[in-house]
Amino acid sequence: MLLPLLLAVQAQAADPALVAKARAIHDRVIALDTHVDINPSNLTADTNYTQRLRTQVDLVKMEEGGLDAVFLIVFVGQANDFTPAGYERAMASAVAKFDAIHRLAEQIAPNRVAIAYTAADVRRIAASGKKVALIGVENGYPLGEDIANVKKFYDLGGRYLSLAHNGHSQLSDSNTGERDGVWKWNGLSPLGKQVIAELNRVGIMVDVSHPSKESMMQTVALSKAPIIASHSAVRALCNHSRNMDDEQLQALKKNGGVMQTVAFSSYVKCPPVSPERQEAITKLRAEFGLPAAAPGGGGGGGGGGAAIAALPQDRRDAYQARMQEIDRKFPAPARATVSDFVDHIDYAVKLIGIDHVGISSDFDGGGGVEGWSNASETLNVTAELVRRGYTEEQISKLWSGNLLRVMAEVERVAHELQKQKS
Repeated sequence: MLLPLLLAVQAQAADPALVAKARAIHDRVIALDTHVDINPSNLTADTNYTQRLRTQVDLVKMEEGGLDAVFLIVFVGQANDFTPAGYERAMASAVAKFDAIHRLAEQIAPNRVAIAYTAADVRRIAASGKKVALIGVENGYPLGEDIANVKKFYDLGGRYLSLAHNGHSQLSDSNTGERDGVWKWNGLSPLGKQVIAELNRVGIMVDVSHPSKESMMQTVALSKAPIIASHSAVRALCNHSRNMDDEQLQALKKNGGVMQTVAFSSYVKCPPVSPERQEAITKLRAEFGLPAAAPGGGGGGGGGGAAIAALPQDRRDAYQARMQEIDRKFPAPARATVSDFVDHIDYAVKLIGIDHVGISSDFDGGGGVEGWSNASETLNVTAELVRRGYTEEQISKLWSGNLLRVMAEVERVAHELQKQKS
C-alpha cells in the first residue's frame, strides 16, 4: 500500500538509505496534523472516510501516509450578524460538525478511529493501531455572547478554539484587519477576554492563528496556560497576515506555546500575484458568497479554503471548475514545495527552539504543497526533516510531542483552576 509513496519519496530524496531511515522514524513517532477541515456530507453512512474520497484526508490516505492523528475542524465562517438569530444559526452549524465527527468515530468506523479528549488519549489510541481524531474549533463566533457555550464545546470534544477567523468577531479582531486598517476591538473584546479565562478554566487550548497580532499579544498576556497557533507559518519568509512575525514567535516561546507550521502554499511562498488574477478570484469568491481572502500572499485560490470546503458538493465542484478557468487564463505562481515548507520549520526552530514548533496541513481547507498534497504523502515531510539532519527525538517533538506537551499543560492548569473554585 505504501509502495507508490515510497517510490515518490525515493525519487525526491535520491537516497534509498535516507528513505529507509525516514520510514523507520516515521513508523515510530506519532504524526499529528493539527488542522484538517471537514464537510459533514463526507461523514455519512453512504459517503465517509472509510472510502477513498476526493478529499485530501480520509482514513485510507492516512493509513497509506502514516498520518496517525488529526484535529478535525468545527469551522463556521464569520458573518456580519451579531444578533441572537445569527449566533443561533452559527451554533447549529457548529453542532452539525461536532455530530459528524462523533458519527465517524462512534458509528461509521469505531474499529479504525477513535476520538481523543486528552494528550494521554492520543498516545493510547495511537498505540492501539487506530487513527486518532481530535476536535478543534475554528472561529468563536458560534459561542455568541454566552460564556456557558465554552463548556458546551468542551463537552462536545473541542480541545482548541480560535476566537476569530477571517473577519472580526464579537470576541476578537481578525488578521484581515490589515487589509483595510479597520479594527473592531484593537485586539480582544471585553467578552473575548472573559472567554480566554473560561477556555483556561475548562481546559481548551487557545488558538491564535486567525486573530490579529494585537489580539494574539493580548492573549499571551492574559492566558494562564500555553497557547497554540494551530496553522500558521513564518512571516519573515512570507509576508502574509496569517503568518507570525518574530515578535509573535518570541512571545509564543515565552508563553510556552507552539506554532504548528502550516503547509499552505500561499502562506509558505509569497510571490507577487497578477492584478488580473487577484481581481478574478475576488469576483469569483463574491459570486459564491465566500469571504474575502486574507491580505497578502500568493494566489492559489485566494485562501479561505475552509469556506470553500463548507460549500455543498455541487457548488464546490462549480467553484473549482471556475478556478481552473482562472488558472488557465491567469496562471498562479509556482506552488510551494515540501522543501519550502520545511524552510519555515527551520527558521522557527532556530529562532525559538525545537520545543515550540509543530506541523499542520490545513488540508481540505486550501492547504497542501508539492510533495505533501494529501495525507498519503505525509512521509515526505519526515524524509525532508531527516535529510536536513533532524534527529528522531526532534522529529517526534515536531510531529506531536510539542503539541501534546501543551495540551497536557492546559489540562493541568484547568485542573488547578477548577480546584481553586471548588
